Formats: sequence, C-alpha cells, structure tokens
Amino acid sequence: MFRRTPQASTIEALYGAIVAQARAPVFYRDYGVADTVNGRLDLLMLHLALVFERLARADEPSRAAGQAAFDRFCRDVDDHLREQGVSDLKVPKDMRRLGEAFFGRYRAYISALKASDREALRGALRRNVFADQDREAIDSLADYVEAAAQALERQPATAVAGGRLDWPDPAGLR
Repeated sequence: MFRRTPQASTIEALYGAIVAQARAPVFYRDYGVADTVNGRLDLLMLHLALVFERLARADEPSRAAGQAAFDRFCRDVDDHLREQGVSDLKVPKDMRRLGEAFFGRYRAYISALKASDREALRGALRRNVFADQDREAIDSLADYVEAAAQALERQPATAVAGGRLDWPDPAGLR
C-alpha cells in the first residue's frame, strides 16, 4: 500500500539526475552563476528544459516521463515555497508565475538551439541565468548548453526517460 511504484522510482531517478547536474559546483564556482536560490532555480530550469525537449520528441512513454519530471519539479518548488512560509493563498499564484517562467525559458532556449542562433541563446542565458549582467562565462555556458543538447540527442530516449543521463562535463568545456 505504501510502496513506491517502479514509475515513481524512475521519475525520481530522472528528476534526481537533472537536479544533480544543475547543482554541480562548477557552474557556481567557474561559470559565475549566482549561488543563490534564483541562480540554482535558473540552472535547474535550464537542465529540465533540455531534458523536457528531448523527451517531447520521443515515444509516448518517454513524453509521459518528461511530463512527470516537470510535475515532480512543480511539487518540489511547491514544497519549498510552503517550507519558506509562503501562504496557502499565495502558493498557487507563485506556481503560476513559475510555470510561465519555465515555459518562457524553455521557448527561448529551445528555439535558439533549433535555429543554431548563438546570439539568441547568449541573450536568453544573459537574461535568465545572469540577470542581465554581462559575464565572461556566458559563452562558456552557451557552449555547455549546446553540448548538453547534443549529448541528450545522442542518447536513447528510453535511457533519458529512465534517468540514465550522460551529461557533458561542464569543467571540460570551460
């Protein structure tokens, strides 16, 4: 009755792999991403967008896994808001804004990648990850995002959906 289903453990593995990569210290230490709640959230949304896009173009079970990972992300953020003392009346509004922020970032990142538009990708990273600050690391992060998208594309969707993600090493691209 209280056992987790295999699907739940698979989604936890997928979401855990996304979170682990987004929390890699190299992004904060070498890439100059702010080690703040917003900085960590932006990197999490970036990695989630890349995985979500990869799975959105796969078979139905993989698409469902992508949606489940997004749902898990939403539950995670909802839990964090409540732990921070955000009122029950304000949480849905904050979650709506977060959803809009995620899908805005998703569209910006993925459209830039699909168009091979480096300047659009740099602009999206500058706006979202670096809060409109010109940073030397924008080019390095853009290199990483392109490499991550390519790496995910080379992996079977079933492996990605199962949480077996082979991310590029961000330290090796810096």
